[in-house]
Amino acid sequence: MKVLMILLLIVPFGLSSAQKIGELAPERPPEIFPNNAWGVDVMFTEGGFGLGTFLRKSLATDLTGFVDFSISETKDEREVTYIDYFGNSYTPDKVNRSFQLPLNFGVQYRMFSESLTDNLRPYLAAGVGPTLIITTPYDKEFFNAFGFAQTKYAIGGYVGFGANMGTSKSNLIGLNVRYYYTYVFGNGIENITNVFRKNFGQFALTLTVGIMY
Repeated sequence: MKVLMILLLIVPFGLSSAQKIGELAPERPPEIFPNNAWGVDVMFTEGGFGLGTFLRKSLATDLTGFVDFSISETKDEREVTYIDYFGNSYTPDKVNRSFQLPLNFGVQYRMFSESLTDNLRPYLAAGVGPTLIITTPYDKEFFNAFGFAQTKYAIGGYVGFGANMGTSKSNLIGLNVRYYYTYVFGNGIENITNVFRKNFGQFALTLTVGIMY
């Protein structure tokens, strides 16, 4: 999963570099993109599928501030899922499902703006903020289990790199890889019987789709 995330980002960078070789025409002036953006994040994490939303605002030529919110499942790395003869999946010793809902505030820095075409705009990003953890009992049906949900409070953040693609001034499409780190207050969360997690991290491959205005 981690190797796939990295390869999906390296390939576009390589294609962009190849397009620059042998160019003889005068360089076009840099594109001016709108200062604000809003959209959704479709996330593929080590714990499963997730969804998020974000709001961005340009602070300087290559610097953008953002706030984002997401929800995704988080699993203990020691969890092992099996499938029985009838096609049913189960995880031995698992007592709770866990979902993390981080609200992050951060900045995004565009890289190589002077040397790469505007069709591919790579960036580094970092954010930090409060996180809500929701746990539900594993021995109950997925949706019914939310009636027995418990909440934990945490703080966390992420660092990542990615790229926005295309020269549209209204539509935003991007791909990035993030590493999330979360610290849970109190006794932590119990995914596996008698094993409590207070701090943990996970990678996420994120597809960004939005609008600029």
